[in-house]
Amino acid sequence: MRTRPQERSSEEGYYTVYPIGTVERKDGRTLIVLDEKYQAGLKGLETHSYVDVVYWFDKNDTPEQRAILQVHPRGDVSNPLTGVFATHSPVRPNLIAISRCNILSVSGNVIEIAEIDAFDGSPVLDLKGDFFRFYKPQTP
Repeated sequence: MRTRPQERSSEEGYYTVYPIGTVERKDGRTLIVLDEKYQAGLKGLETHSYVDVVYWFDKNDTPEQRAILQVHPRGDVSNPLTGVFATHSPVRPNLIAISRCNILSVSGNVIEIAEIDAFDGSPVLDLKGDFFRFYKPQTP
């Protein structure tokens, strides 16, 4: 998957992003299925309560969708026009999405989650475990 129509080097300001898995919806379940080569990276995730899933809004990947910079939040025209960077809109210059998902189980290369606002087949770019599980802010 490329972040621009032509592949260019990072020195030119363009980056190539490769999915590590996909979102799958089966039999009323929502799954993150990683390529098996990334399974070792899931070690310990079963002890976390949630995972932040970074994925690509691939169904909106057109020049027209990427050019939209203001939206009515949640598609509701009664909401004021707002810049996409102040929203979770699926249309934006780079179609990167992040959803915090409750983990139901981890088995092999599959994470079952409670829900995600991604489509079936959406490419998963990265996973971030429960940050506060390891980070303990110091209190004065």
